[in-house]
Amino acid sequence: MILPRTILKQDLAKKLYPQSSNTTSAMQLLRKEIKVSQELSSKLDKLTRNKRAHYFTHKELEVILEHIGISQEEFAGL
Repeated sequence: MILPRTILKQDLAKKLYPQSSNTTSAMQLLRKEIKVSQELSSKLDKLTRNKRAHYFTHKELEVILEHIGISQEEFAGL
């Protein structure tokens, strides 16, 4: 499976946290996960050019999925 070039942060949050009541709470959970994990945060900082962007790049998505322990195939099924 090939990951998309970019994915909207809100779309990723909804896929990773389907139990969330809405998009806002899913985004809060994703931000919290990134903030709590120093390793994930530092890896993303090295890859991120525009921190205010509304999307994650392919490489950032790979790092997040690796951290959470989801394979590309599992992600495609979400």
